[in-house]
Amino acid sequence: MKNFLAVYLGTAASRERWMSMDEAKRKQLEASGIKAWGDWMVANKAVIVETGGPLGKTKRVAAQGVSDTKNNLSGYVVVRAETHDAAARLFLNHPHFTIFPGDSVEIMECLPIPGQPQR
Repeated sequence: MKNFLAVYLGTAASRERWMSMDEAKRKQLEASGIKAWGDWMVANKAVIVETGGPLGKTKRVAAQGVSDTKNNLSGYVVVRAETHDAAARLFLNHPHFTIFPGDSVEIMECLPIPGQPQR
């Protein structure tokens, strides 16, 4: 089994549409989304390596120093699967984009560091 990092992505435009929604409807969707996400976590608990969570504001570090920046990353989770496709299939119809205003989930294999002992 391999580990895969899944990052939840969402654009500012999707977030703006969510926030402009009627508050009562948004609250209802939020409640059903939280339940659906929790159900997803329970259904996949055997393959979740790190539950992850939401991500906050971003800082960028480069040779020029530290600065504020923005990206579309909104959260993450680490899962275990036999293949990359199997890991990706775990997120089909995920509440991140079926209920919440998220746009997608990107899944990538966590590769070993060259020259380091494997965990």
